[in-house]
Amino acid sequence: MADPLRRRNALIAFLRVFKPGTPGLGRRIGAIPRLIGASVTRKYDGFWRLVGMLLAGIYIVSPIDLIPELVVGPFGLIDDAAVAAWLAGAILSETERFLEWEKTRGASGLPPKGKVVRDVRAKR
Repeated sequence: MADPLRRRNALIAFLRVFKPGTPGLGRRIGAIPRLIGASVTRKYDGFWRLVGMLLAGIYIVSPIDLIPELVVGPFGLIDDAAVAAWLAGAILSETERFLEWEKTRGASGLPPKGKVVRDVRAKR
C-alpha cells in the first residue's frame, strides 16, 4: 500500500510544478543560461545552489558512482535515483525562483523604474 501512495505523492509533487500560473518547461529551460550568467556574476543569489546542482550532476555521471552498484548490486541505483530526483526538483524550483526574480528585478538586477522598494534591513 505504501508503494502506490509514494508514487501518487511523487506524481502530485511533479504536477504541482506545472500548475497554471507557473512558467512552462520551455521558459524554464530557456532561463537556465540567464540563471547561470546572473549567478556567476553574482547579480542573482543562486551561485551556491548552482554549485550543488553541478556537483549532483557530476556525481551521477562520474565513475565513482559505480561503487554502490558494485557493492550492493541493483540496489546501488537507489542513490542515483535519489540524486537525480533532487537535481530535477532543484532545477525546476530554481528556474521558477529565477524567473520570478527576473520579473520583479529585471535582467539588470535593479527594481523597475518608478517602483519603490523598501529595504527591510534598514532600521526603523
